[in-house]
Amino acid sequence: MTDDGSRVTALDRVLELTVLLGRDMATSLAASGLTVARTTLLWQLRATGPTTQRALADALGVSARNVTGLVDGLVAAGLVSREQHPADRRATLVTPTARGEELLDELGRGQAELAGQLFGGLSGERLEGLVSALDDVLERLRALVPHGAAVEEAP
Repeated sequence: MTDDGSRVTALDRVLELTVLLGRDMATSLAASGLTVARTTLLWQLRATGPTTQRALADALGVSARNVTGLVDGLVAAGLVSREQHPADRRATLVTPTARGEELLDELGRGQAELAGQLFGGLSGERLEGLVSALDDVLERLRALVPHGAAVEEAP
């Protein structure tokens, strides 16, 4: 197979992987009453701790208005709360609730389980090679796709 043919085959595999993972993620999140966008915001909060909506918008690459809608939905679901910022009376912090933390722990366990199912049979060397190759591809894709991290809530 030519280099071009191998590259197209590799892209076909990545696209199929994207479709399958997206389908699995949407299905499993819907069972918890979540969307991909709301879950991404929750994961961001897990990484950063209580955060302002402006900082969340910047981190997710979306508008402040979009973050407001995402947070409103998560507040209504009892997964986050808005709290007064301790140093800036004009700002509020978005903070996961105990229920939100429990859900994030559950999602983390599910992620670890899926990782084991997908990669458990690979040797350490093959897994390191896969991760290294994916890192290279992601770096190139991020350069080609401005604001590649943007997450928007579907209407």
